[in-house]
Amino acid sequence: MSTPLMKPAVQIQSNVLATNKVIRNTYTLLSMTLLFSGAIAGTAMALNLPHPGLLLTLLGYFGLLFATAKFRNSGLGLVFVFALTGFMGYTLGPILNSYLSLANGGQIVMTAMAGTGAIFLGLSGYALMTRKDFSFMGGFLIVGILVAFLAGLGAVIFEMPMLSLAVSAMFVLLMSGLILYETSNIIHGGETNYIMATVSLFVAIFNLFTSLLHLLGFMNQE
Repeated sequence: MSTPLMKPAVQIQSNVLATNKVIRNTYTLLSMTLLFSGAIAGTAMALNLPHPGLLLTLLGYFGLLFATAKFRNSGLGLVFVFALTGFMGYTLGPILNSYLSLANGGQIVMTAMAGTGAIFLGLSGYALMTRKDFSFMGGFLIVGILVAFLAGLGAVIFEMPMLSLAVSAMFVLLMSGLILYETSNIIHGGETNYIMATVSLFVAIFNLFTSLLHLLGFMNQE
């Protein structure tokens, strides 16, 4: 016969199991989307496909992101996750080709890739092992990402390379914070949908990688 003391224990165990399931599903799906996106990027590079441009990139990204969020609780959500990450992989292909055409381009790309992997694994591992609550970073990240995004648009539209460089440095810090925040959010039950958790972490990794590419490419020109 159950007692009042047993019910909270059962509830805690149930919550832990649910959290572990979200973590497992998130990292499984994240691995699959990274491989898929990488394959699409490699195809775009091999075919030397042109970049879709700023307007189409923004429309495609936000349109697919909206669709993913809308259908996050159904099978269509998975379809849109792969559509979104595949589209982002396609936009990455021409960017990688442009960097590979530089002196030491291969080294720049590999260094950015290694740096992205080290930052992601280090921060995710830290959040998972310490189980610290980073929810306090939420408001700061939202404002920071919005400001950096608008500044980035201004840098492109008005052709301000130094501002663009500063935005890349901001994004490295902001995406690092987003990795900590989202991982903590999963651990503490703030994010229970593995599709949206995957999208958040994928976007953080993508922006972290492209920002590091930009910074390393600039330093290579000096």
